[in-house]
Amino acid sequence: MTQTAIPYLFYRGGSSRGPYFNRKDLPEDRDTLSEVLMTVVGAGHSRNIDGIGGGIDVTTKVAMLSKSEDPECDIDYFFAQVGVTERMVDYRPTCGNMLTGVGPAAIEMGLMPATGDVTRVRIKAVNTGARVEAIVQTPGGKVEYEGDASIDGVPGASAPVGLNFLDVVGSSCGSLLPTGNLRDVIDGIEVTCMDVAMPMMIARADAFGLTGYETAAELDANRAFFERVEPIRIEAGRRMGLGDVTKSVTPKIGLLSPARHGGTISARYFMPWTCHPTMAVTGSQCLASCALTPGTVADGLVGQVDGSPALMRIEHPAGEILVTVDYSVDDENGFQLRSAGLIRTARLIARGELMVPPSVWKGF
Repeated sequence: MTQTAIPYLFYRGGSSRGPYFNRKDLPEDRDTLSEVLMTVVGAGHSRNIDGIGGGIDVTTKVAMLSKSEDPECDIDYFFAQVGVTERMVDYRPTCGNMLTGVGPAAIEMGLMPATGDVTRVRIKAVNTGARVEAIVQTPGGKVEYEGDASIDGVPGASAPVGLNFLDVVGSSCGSLLPTGNLRDVIDGIEVTCMDVAMPMMIARADAFGLTGYETAAELDANRAFFERVEPIRIEAGRRMGLGDVTKSVTPKIGLLSPARHGGTISARYFMPWTCHPTMAVTGSQCLASCALTPGTVADGLVGQVDGSPALMRIEHPAGEILVTVDYSVDDENGFQLRSAGLIRTARLIARGELMVPPSVWKGF
């Protein structure tokens, strides 16, 4: 029997990449869907040799789009993090880098029209319930990919995609501080457990004997660090109300240190079993919020922050990411995030059909 063909678009979204599907072209059943996505990516092999994954977590991501039934949104964005060496799919988190391609992909798929030289796409992140407005360049009613916007970790320049994040506080755990504490001590390590766009367990790099300026490759090779931090992450997940996170990529891990190149703070973000080569869009919002919240593990590490909205420059292994945070802090309510904005880029790399064996899915 011939293989099952599934239409797709292949995008770089921010500093991640992967296939973008119309949700209606995929199986509804979650178990079958997972088998399809693992097959597409080639999960279970270090090079994803039998699929289109790239052998690292930022290249085994999948975006699934559909018209939204929410009257305040245009597009529903359903995200899947597929394993690299392990055959697994995690639907708990979302991905802000892949979200960068959602607006352009929705227009390319015909899920919504371009509305002029600039098209605003209201997106609902299905995994977390967060709402995001994407501002896409569409001169002449067509998505523009060439431009002069650049982001660290991606070569060259492309058309800018503006992202304005709303409703991201407590989107997974229900509150800014899911444990109820600004700091928790787990196995002798002080951590801040925070949920802004992405549930994270955040610590100071020096608490693990690190400088915080190591390269991603150096950190990935430091197996003693991962053996030390993983039990702490698992316990943090339990305290945050996420249950058993042994097989889940959330909460993610963040390590903080003082900025070295004029930024606000330096950070390393873990996915969680490897270090992100740059910085996650969702993670940048959580780390910025941690840096702005008095009493967290970020106290004493943060450079000058001038009022609100604040431009937060978070240094990462490949440069820095800029996050504009509209917030307030007072004695009664603590830290209150109104919105966070970033400029990212996306590029359509390929379009066509991905093939899966009929033993995985026979199609409709």
